[in-house]
Amino acid sequence: MKNIKLPHTIDNNCGEKLTFLEIVEESGKEKLLTRGEVEPNCGPPMHVHFKQDEYLEVKSGKMGYQILGEEPKYAEVGESALFTQGTPHRFWNAGEGLLVVEGWVTPPNTLVFFLSTLYDAQKKSGSLVPEAFDGAYLVTKFKDEYDVLNIPPFVKKVIMPVTVFFGKILGKYRHFRNAA
Repeated sequence: MKNIKLPHTIDNNCGEKLTFLEIVEESGKEKLLTRGEVEPNCGPPMHVHFKQDEYLEVKSGKMGYQILGEEPKYAEVGESALFTQGTPHRFWNAGEGLLVVEGWVTPPNTLVFFLSTLYDAQKKSGSLVPEAFDGAYLVTKFKDEYDVLNIPPFVKKVIMPVTVFFGKILGKYRHFRNAA
């Protein structure tokens, strides 16, 4: 996060815009304040933060959310969801208008860099699936902090590390020289 100033807004051109507002200290812990805008039927896939708690409060619209293995739940304006570290989860816009959520992630760790790079890789590919080299880099480098559960284990453990290897040879990662 060294090179990213807050507030910082990212947009994946696939229905999600996220603004990292500021980092505050609360009870001796750093907390990254966020604001998200999600188009109808959009939202991140099932994922997990191994080292962070994530809190979302609905400011407008209707949010669907789910913890792996549980039935979907829904939150409307003023309602919230807390996803503790290590809990696989997803959320999406379950309404017809724009979903606006505000919340926080604690501790911030590498989240701003990770999601900024992920959204850029999605824009490069023009789809929800990130550009192959950048996606492989993120999944491999940050595997101890984040996981996306819709990627098959074989792809994460074999294909992506091989892709990173060839990406290094081909010079695909020069833009990550000063990465988190």
